[in-house]
Amino acid sequence: MSTPLVSIVDVRKTFGTFQALKGVSLEIQPGEVLCIIGASGSGKTTLLRCVNQLVQTDSGAIWIDGELNGYRVDGTRLHHLPEREIARQRLATGMVFQRFNLFAHMTALGNIVEGPLRVQGRDRAEVVAESRRLLARVGLADKENSYPANLSGGQQQRVAICRAVAMRPKLMLFDEPTSALDPELVGEVLAAMKDLAASGMTMMVVTHELAFAREVADRVVFMDGGAIVEAGTAEEVLGSPREEHTKAFLAAVLS
Repeated sequence: MSTPLVSIVDVRKTFGTFQALKGVSLEIQPGEVLCIIGASGSGKTTLLRCVNQLVQTDSGAIWIDGELNGYRVDGTRLHHLPEREIARQRLATGMVFQRFNLFAHMTALGNIVEGPLRVQGRDRAEVVAESRRLLARVGLADKENSYPANLSGGQQQRVAICRAVAMRPKLMLFDEPTSALDPELVGEVLAAMKDLAASGMTMMVVTHELAFAREVADRVVFMDGGAIVEAGTAEEVLGSPREEHTKAFLAAVLS
């Protein structure tokens, strides 16, 4: 087993009186696709947002590629990183949300090149060429000059995936990326995600698409009440779950 790309150790998070995460620990290997399933309110999205430092954990620790999220270690003391350092760390992850969050005044190509040019300061010709390759890869080569208002929801979400990948992250996070789409558009987004997984990208995917998890995931985690209840291969968790909570959830979803 190689060194984990992601190490999550005893992470806890409370919002007011609601305990969203109750000591979650998890490791993800380079190139692994991890799907997280569970009912609404089980902590799935909060966990992703903690990994991406959009939410600050109350306790516990998260390492990405050997670097501790949000803190600098000085002997036995931890010091909060300034926001500019957190922003730098956040570049290690790319996140695709339920909503597409594209810049309405920019074309598909413009949305993709914005980050690599402005944030990373990369060469424009290189970035444009790479962005066009990404659009072609998700079947949108003919949409580079289209604005979000002229794209379907599925097309917008594929542009959002390209935008995240263009930043060359070490880890891709997906938070229910198909939940806002009409059923007939879900397949094209899942196809883009399958292609990304096949390329060796490390992925954490919060999803209700169990068929996708069964086909693509190296491991599946079932969360309930802010904790990991069961984890294993897709066949183990989805095909032969051990825990009663997992069985009840799958029965409800598949009924």
